[in-house]
Amino acid sequence: MAVGKNKRMSKGKKGGKKKTVDVFTKKDWYDIKAPSMFSVKQVGKTLVTRTQGTKIASDGLKGRIFEVSLADLNQDEDQAFRKILLKCEDVQGKNLLTNFHGMDFTTDKLRSLVRKWFTLIECGVDVKTTDNYMLRVFVIGFTKRRMDQAKRTCYAQSAQIRQIRKKMTEIVTRESVTCDLKELVLKFIPEVIGKEIEKVCAGIYPLQNVYIRKAKILKAPKFDVTKLMEVHGDYSGEDAGAKVERPAEEAKPEEEA
Repeated sequence: MAVGKNKRMSKGKKGGKKKTVDVFTKKDWYDIKAPSMFSVKQVGKTLVTRTQGTKIASDGLKGRIFEVSLADLNQDEDQAFRKILLKCEDVQGKNLLTNFHGMDFTTDKLRSLVRKWFTLIECGVDVKTTDNYMLRVFVIGFTKRRMDQAKRTCYAQSAQIRQIRKKMTEIVTRESVTCDLKELVLKFIPEVIGKEIEKVCAGIYPLQNVYIRKAKILKAPKFDVTKLMEVHGDYSGEDAGAKVERPAEEAKPEEEA
């Protein structure tokens, strides 16, 4: 063996063990605030790594999308089958200001609606609100048994399906183009559009369980802080939290030090 080739044998591994640092010590908690169209403002909390050098914390938060149940947002368990997507638009202090980004059904609700012997009718419509949001709205509906019907099946003819789909498109477009995003979301929640479709299409074929199944934002206008603040209101007067007295045992070690 060549002399002087294995000098490091007694010294152990090069570099040694790396210190394990808890990553959560470098992170901060932020409050997620929902728009004023929902009754609950405080949705939850989210984590982000603190600002360090050129990596700014707010940049890591903007654009985050949160999925929240409508039952939690409106404190109504009957609306638990709807999922609302909220997108973080701006960061103010420890508050994340979010805006509506989309809506969907839970899988179990969708599965419970689909049954045999009935025709499922679906329709997708692209609409533009008055505040220049482009949305794609999906409507779902099912045929219904007539009062005096003896036949087991309730299948609509393809011509009737086309007529119903045309009516669905007309009603969704009419209801959407005359209002802004906030008003449109408030129409989605109580199912105003679904009831209107049921009423109008009754002459073509009776319908049941007509819902806005899904809505997603395809294109949003340029970000405007003033418009976002209109949707949110002011959080400056919020209670920051009261001072909590520490127990005597915990206070002693500090005094000794």
